[in-house]
Amino acid sequence: MARLFDVRRVIGGLFVLYGVIVTLIGVFDGPSELEKAQGVRINLWMGLGMLVFGLLMLLWLRLNPPPPLEADDDREA
Repeated sequence: MARLFDVRRVIGGLFVLYGVIVTLIGVFDGPSELEKAQGVRINLWMGLGMLVFGLLMLLWLRLNPPPPLEADDDREA
């Protein structure tokens, strides 16, 4: 159960999800959005940054998983 709610999994998953959404918005930005951002595709760059950060968090979880919980002998008594 501790592995399911590891903060790296939650943060990584949310950043990947939001990164994909913001990247797609950035790919399909219209001329008015580009004009507001002075010609910079800010949604695209921020989405890619969020995606990379989320993937790094998930990679960290994969390379350094939390230790398994030990059975507590006091519960049986």
